[in-house]
Amino acid sequence: MPKVPVYNLNGAAIGEIELSDTIWNAPVHQAAMYDVVQSLLASKRSGTHKVKGRSEVRGGGRKPWKQKGTGRARQGSIRSPQWVGGGVVHGPTPRSYAYQLPKKIRRLALRSALTTKVQAGTIIVLDELAVSNIKTKHMQSALAALGVSSKALLVDASKSQNVYLSLRNIPGTSYCAADGLNVYDILKYDRLIITKAGVARVEEVFAK
Repeated sequence: MPKVPVYNLNGAAIGEIELSDTIWNAPVHQAAMYDVVQSLLASKRSGTHKVKGRSEVRGGGRKPWKQKGTGRARQGSIRSPQWVGGGVVHGPTPRSYAYQLPKKIRRLALRSALTTKVQAGTIIVLDELAVSNIKTKHMQSALAALGVSSKALLVDASKSQNVYLSLRNIPGTSYCAADGLNVYDILKYDRLIITKAGVARVEEVFAK
């Protein structure tokens, strides 16, 4: 089992914690992580694109000219696709791009992403993440004490409103509960900061 130090918000190491091999020392599956990230990004697409088809374009009720005798190609409507201002053939219409991957693939990808953080040494385990009042500068000081100067994802067993409000104005940071952890956020942020309670919750939820 990998061991990592436990820090407090002052940046001092106060102990160690053993991480489960099942979650934090799993085989890294690059393809699974790629597939899950692609599915998450696809689900975020709005899919509101829309063009008008032949039946939706205004006008064109009258035949432009008679069928025979003009020497020109026969035409039925000025709103046919070959006309300027005509309808679009097989154009995009509103749709959902979301698709669901099997649960085993999603869990495999999550374990792989968490393992990469441990292997890269970019995980920080906190004793606890709690603030008595809403102060952004207190969280900025805590991140500075922990040596965090890049993008960071903070995770706890459950979300605290005080912590959320203290973090939301700090650029490059995000905060979530352990149950809401996903592969895209883990890989997007350079540092993963998680509490001991968050570690326990992750191991409880994603070990199966």
